[in-house]
Amino acid sequence: MTEQKGVAEKLLQSGAVQLRPENPYTWASGWKSPIYCDNRKILSFPYIREYIKSEMCNVIFEKYPDVELIAGVATAGIAWGAMAADQLKLPFIYVRPKPKEHGLGNQIEGAIEPGQKTVIVEDLISTGKSSLQVVDVLRKAGLEILGMVSIFSYGFDEANKNFSDAGVEYQSLTDYATLINIGLEKGKIQSAAEPLLLQWRKDPANWQGV
Repeated sequence: MTEQKGVAEKLLQSGAVQLRPENPYTWASGWKSPIYCDNRKILSFPYIREYIKSEMCNVIFEKYPDVELIAGVATAGIAWGAMAADQLKLPFIYVRPKPKEHGLGNQIEGAIEPGQKTVIVEDLISTGKSSLQVVDVLRKAGLEILGMVSIFSYGFDEANKNFSDAGVEYQSLTDYATLINIGLEKGKIQSAAEPLLLQWRKDPANWQGV
């Protein structure tokens, strides 16, 4: 839990996560949300970037000691996957949302061998649907998926069900509940807003804010 709190603190410190329960964001899906997470922002802060990279490598090393290949999810997972693969001295590939429309038409970029034990690196997990599409692509290519590691997870029940149904385990360096606790500790969230923030995670599709 200490590591989760440390990562959550770094996300808030870098501005990668913004909390705005009184004036919700609108996601591409149309959902209203009191939180916006953009982990790309961390890349601009060298010391925070190094911290997150090290935590990610620790999780991969501890949870998946047999890993032979790191796969980044385009686009946000590419940088983190490449950095982790570099530190762990492992081969790296990345997966596009769809095959290229020109050239070789690749969807998987990099060299692979059937049966390679693979860990997928993602920046964040919401419902898990787009992340699990990558799992399907890699499985069809003959790779063995050990699991997925993300920087942040919203902890939605829907995501847990989707990953369970797909037979994939995932690890996140930190999550929404930890972030709320840190936000309260650091005074970035007023205690009166806590019930509203927790209510959102239970039914994000129908949450309308204050």
